[in-house]
Amino acid sequence: MNDIVLTGLNRRQKILADIIWNIEEWDQVEIFMKSLPKRDRIDCEGIIEMMRMQVVEAYAEGMGLRNYPEANELIAKVKRK
Repeated sequence: MNDIVLTGLNRRQKILADIIWNIEEWDQVEIFMKSLPKRDRIDCEGIIEMMRMQVVEAYAEGMGLRNYPEANELIAKVKRK
């Protein structure tokens, strides 16, 4: 699988992304997010969604799904949500 790269993050969001990425258990991510001010929680939710999309993209790329129009359509639908 390719590396996960998030683009367009500001310095604060990069720090939040690094913290989230390095937490091993989801319940610990949730605890971390609850400890943050509302603005940072909202940013974390967006960062997590970006991470999910990048993982989907990386798996699709690794599995060679770029050559399948149905898979591309499904990925595009998920990205729009």
